Amino acid sequence: MLRLPFIALANLILLLRSLLGLPFRLLAARHRPAYVRFRLTGDPPYRERRKSRFQLGGTRPEPAAVTSVERFRESLRLLAGDARVKGILLEVENLAVPPAKRDALVDVLAEFRRAGKRVVAWAVSVETDTYPVMCAADEVLLAPMGRVDVVGYAAEATALGEGLSRVGIQAHFVRRGDYKTAPELFTHATVSDIQARTVESFLDERYVDLVDAVARGRRKTPEEVRTLIDQGPFSARRAVEAGLVDALVSEADLPVHLGLVKAGEAPEDETELESMATYLATVPFPPVRWRRMKRLPRVALVPVSGVIVPGQAGSSDRMATSGTVVKALRAAGRDRRTKAVVLYVNSPGGAPLASEQMLEAVQRVGRKKPVIAFMDRVCASAGYMVAVGAKEIWSTPHAVVGSIGVFAGKFDASVLMERLGVHQTVIARGENAALNSNSRGFTPRERATLEAEVEEIYQGFLGAVAKGRGRTPEEIHTLAEGRVYSGMRAKGVGLVDHVGGFEAACSRALELAKVSAERFDVITYGGPKRRLSLLKLLMGAARAQVYALCPTAWGLGGPWGAEAFDDVSGLVGEGLRDLLMEWWDGVLRGL
Repeated sequence: MLRLPFIALANLILLLRSLLGLPFRLLAARHRPAYVRFRLTGDPPYRERRKSRFQLGGTRPEPAAVTSVERFRESLRLLAGDARVKGILLEVENLAVPPAKRDALVDVLAEFRRAGKRVVAWAVSVETDTYPVMCAADEVLLAPMGRVDVVGYAAEATALGEGLSRVGIQAHFVRRGDYKTAPELFTHATVSDIQARTVESFLDERYVDLVDAVARGRRKTPEEVRTLIDQGPFSARRAVEAGLVDALVSEADLPVHLGLVKAGEAPEDETELESMATYLATVPFPPVRWRRMKRLPRVALVPVSGVIVPGQAGSSDRMATSGTVVKALRAAGRDRRTKAVVLYVNSPGGAPLASEQMLEAVQRVGRKKPVIAFMDRVCASAGYMVAVGAKEIWSTPHAVVGSIGVFAGKFDASVLMERLGVHQTVIARGENAALNSNSRGFTPRERATLEAEVEEIYQGFLGAVAKGRGRTPEEIHTLAEGRVYSGMRAKGVGLVDHVGGFEAACSRALELAKVSAERFDVITYGGPKRRLSLLKLLMGAARAQVYALCPTAWGLGGPWGAEAFDDVSGLVGEGLRDLLMEWWDGVLRGL
């Protein structure tokens, strides 16, 4: 009850602030823009991220920047109800969203157009992944110096085996499953047929979607679109001739093109298209986010992003530490306002020990409140092990799912050391005491021990998935051994329950909690932090490790090759690791 007076006071302040600004908004109403400008760049989240009121530092986004899919949808719905607004100008620049989020943005634009409003998309340069968003507009414009780099999809599968041997490094790995191709990066001289076919299956699905999106948006046949893709990339002039864009317009001439300024007029001040914030300043009664007497139901979002590693350090975009994720899950479970949990998994895998810790934490929370696992990029190997603890698994159509398998190994740098004049002698007490030594390969006994460990972990992996999916280990084994699926194919074989988007997954989580609500809050627990010390990881990498990683994501635009290489290459010494990392980063930049 003590909360009610504070809510009433907060709403009174909001009301007073709104009334004080009313005269100024009435004066500005006659200048209400006919077109509102939005800038779509980077990877905006699905939901608006809450910011601390006392947070210092950081950079403010540009006023026109789309800060989340949620806020973008709310803004367009408000504009759709204003008869004085003709439409929006959507500037697209360096957009880097997964296919699922791209589809969510397209749906927002489609809803706005169905309300009778106009969408005009403009860019300086547009690439294959970005172009379908522009195709969702009524009119596609390009800067005169621009380019349309719509060329389809390509992935480079790499094999370092021969290259490593030339510098005196021999990779020794044990794997469980012919489809567990991750160690082939280091052991094979050429890319295997299995790895090539796996990558091709993902490229085929994405290519079909690209052709369909362009055909619908540009009113062409699929055959015409495939022909155009094979003729790309396009200069601005060729893009207009091919019908990929409607006109070439410089940024300065956009107001003239939209009819906001008459051609030939030279206003004293350069005319700029206004952002949503400026539009709200011209609305007499803009929407106010009143403080609710009754709180909205809350969904907890717990991210597992990056390579899964043990430890307590804070997570980053590249690593998900078991301690951070477990702590976040416990906090979500204790929060009484949280009715359900959505576990967002974006990981190619990692250490089985860490993933088992996370799985156990997911299962504990699941006994208190429903947990939904959601993936829109990569949920493979040890990442998938974490997900199977959820009540249901949701995936977007083209997410990378599965790769149920295990591998382990190390690097033998003895030949390289000899070439450098470094001589090492292994002195041990115990048959397997030098198992982790980089001065030699595995002895027969050491290899047998490692194979037994990999087999034991694999059987445990099968058991965990079988329990979570309500199947037998034998049934899961026929889908496992490192096989990788798209979200659609994973749904077909029973590794995923539903194919859908983020909002649908959150709504389903509340439904399982028996909470009926059209609106709800999403609060993030845990998540990436900017600062991260790699000291523990590098120290932990200096021995033979067991991994559960998915290599398919490495060649499909995911940044996972670098992390996996970060883990494994630490085995051959920091100096060599840095040298190889420089070379590997060059390879990744070429993908």
